[in-house]
Order: sequence, then structure tokens, then C-alpha cells
Amino acid sequence: MSTLPPTDYTHFTIQPLTLHIGAEVNGIDLSKPLHQDVLDELCAAFVTWKVLFFREQCLGHAEHVAFAKQMGTPTIGHAVFGHVEGFPEVYSIGKHRVANSTRNQKATRPWTGWHTDITAAVNPPSASILRGVDIPPYGGDTYWTNLAMAYHGLSEPFHRFLETLNGVHQFEVPQQLTGGTEYSKEIEDRYMESVHPLITVHPITGERLLFISPDFIDRIEGLSPQESELMLEFLWEHAVKPEYTVRYKWQPGDVAMWDNRSTAHRAPSDIFQTDFDRQLYRVTLVGEPLIGVDGRKSQAISGDPILSADEELRLSTIQ
Repeated sequence: MSTLPPTDYTHFTIQPLTLHIGAEVNGIDLSKPLHQDVLDELCAAFVTWKVLFFREQCLGHAEHVAFAKQMGTPTIGHAVFGHVEGFPEVYSIGKHRVANSTRNQKATRPWTGWHTDITAAVNPPSASILRGVDIPPYGGDTYWTNLAMAYHGLSEPFHRFLETLNGVHQFEVPQQLTGGTEYSKEIEDRYMESVHPLITVHPITGERLLFISPDFIDRIEGLSPQESELMLEFLWEHAVKPEYTVRYKWQPGDVAMWDNRSTAHRAPSDIFQTDFDRQLYRVTLVGEPLIGVDGRKSQAISGDPILSADEELRLSTIQ
């Protein structure tokens, strides 16, 4: 029997939501600066449980950014789709944002919509911090999956094969949308494409991770198109098995913080079947190129690394 993650912490209490991923944190006010001892313990719980949830925080943009800066260095709101006016670190996760405009252009499969944030960049964000503002009375839940458990769910011979492979990640523009749409223009203006090891090693925990992002990974290097497609479909379906996942019912004021290196997540699609509004805001933290089991690192094919929001703004004023 495998050892379950710890649940005892000194500076707060947690309530696990599943065996392997997701826990609610109680006893912390994110609107106030946290003592270093609390931050250290929070970081330990974070990499252990992969996704932490904080109920009834009711932060504004400023408090959201201030908390994020205690956990790391915020990126620009979104490397492709911009940021909230006046808050360069904040990205609006609105129901009808540009990034959702391609949602009806692909066949629906069990893995449709699942992704790890911005893996088209050579250094995807290390973490994402999302807060809910306008939440539907029902529907609109978000899902996360544990990519370490997904790795462990595969056989050892398969591990050894996958650890030699790389995946090519990019923002995809469906053929019928190329040329002139707002979505395609945003992608073309800052196109990014990167190669990441298919199996990565977490920089803190040392866990091996099945690093696949269905919305971003285009192909597996070195395989024929048919081999790549069949392999990816198998891995995607495997990675989102219910036993690896957690489903979260939002309430206004809630905050979710997830380890973008060891999880994938899925935004809800059911909200488009109702007139309910849904508005959340996200801050992401600067990450590093990923590392494979043999030490090889992510490589950029096209596009620049994701920088801090401050550095992005400085460069934009120079240009």
C-alpha cells in the first residue's frame, strides 16, 4: 500500500478532497502578509497536494498580486492574451474571453479542454493562482489531475520508453480560423512553440511526471504521425482517469493555487449551456525550462521565454 500525503501542519489545517490531489486550507488570511514560517509550510503542502483551495478570501486585484509575490515572481497576465488594465500581472478568466473562441472547433474527447498552462513556452509558469468573483449557482466546476500519479499508473517498460521521448507544444489555430480572427491574430503576434521531455522531474519533490498537455502538445518527436497520434490519445485518456483527479465547486471569493509543473486542469464547458455569468482572475508565477529524467532540458523552437511582469513592461517601453 502506498503512503498517503501528510495532513498535519502547524500553522493551518487542511482537508484533503481526494486521496492524491487537492486539499482545502483553513486558518490563513491571504489578504495579509504571511510570516516566512507559514509560507515555508504552505509551500510544502502545495507541492505535496498539487492544488490548494482557500475558501472565502474575497481578494481584490492588489491583494491577489501581493499574495502571488509571496509565493514567487508573477508573469505578465497572459503571455499571448494580455492582462487586466492597471494590473499587468492579472489575466481575466471570463466566460467569453478570446481564448475560449475555439472551443467548438475540435471534436470532443475525454481529454478535450485539459491542459497545463502555457506549455508552448520554453518555461511554462511554475504555478497558477486563480480567484473566483462571479460564480454560477451551479455548474462551472474546475478539474485538476495529478501527473505524478498518472506516471506511476504506467508500467516500468513503458516508463523507460517514454523517458526517451520529447513532446512538441504549441498554440494551435484551427485551420478554419486562420487569417483575420481575433484569436489567430493574438497567436500569430506572439507565436510560441517548444519541446519538452515527455517525462519530467519535479525540481522540488523529485517526482517523475507524465508531462502532457492535451490542448498544447502537437506531436511526439521521432514518431511517425500515426504513432504519435495513437500514443498521445492513449496517454491523454490515461492521464485524466477519475482516480487521479479532483473536481472543485467554486464559491465567490475562493482561491485555487496549483502546481503547474505537476498537474493539468480542465475549465468547465457546461457554463456555455446557461446564461449564468462566470468571472475569475488568474496570476501565474515565472517558471523554468523543464528537465527530463536524463537531464535534458526544454528547448524553444519559436518565441521568447515568459518573463516577469515587470521585465515585460520594461522591454515594452524600450521597444
